[in-house]
Amino acid sequence: MKVLHSNTVKKTGLVVGLLAVGYVLGASGILQPDDVRAQVGKPEVVNRMSGEGLQKIKGAVEALQSAQLLLEQEQKLVTVTGGLNAFLVLSGGGNIRQDLENGRGVDPETFAALHAGLAQEPIQRELSRDFEGRLTFKGKIVRMYSVKRLKKMFEDRQALIEAAK
Repeated sequence: MKVLHSNTVKKTGLVVGLLAVGYVLGASGILQPDDVRAQVGKPEVVNRMSGEGLQKIKGAVEALQSAQLLLEQEQKLVTVTGGLNAFLVLSGGGNIRQDLENGRGVDPETFAALHAGLAQEPIQRELSRDFEGRLTFKGKIVRMYSVKRLKKMFEDRQALIEAAK
């Protein structure tokens, strides 16, 4: 039986050690570069708008944000995503957190935001995908409201628009 030389053992140990360090660093992502995005001017959607169009959008956003804040203060609106939810504001509010918890579905804007990864942190932790790739919340598939409920919300929205004239 041949005895290994100490140099061979040292070299083998060094190679195994380097492989282990490389694996750990690669698996941890410590040395991964940050995502880099080129920023060249304004986004295309902004460039397509006229100055007047942008001003109208600014006014609409400010009015919707103000209405959303009021609905939240009056406890008529509870959202699970960040930012503005124009659909819920214009249809009089709703408690999306409760609807999501009870598996009753969500409005179209929340549905899209959840799929886009824009859920608030406590909600985001409970979201996952099932074996078919469908978005789930606490194991229940996230669905949009029923057609009946959506029709009712559009009726409510129209009634609020008419009342606001």
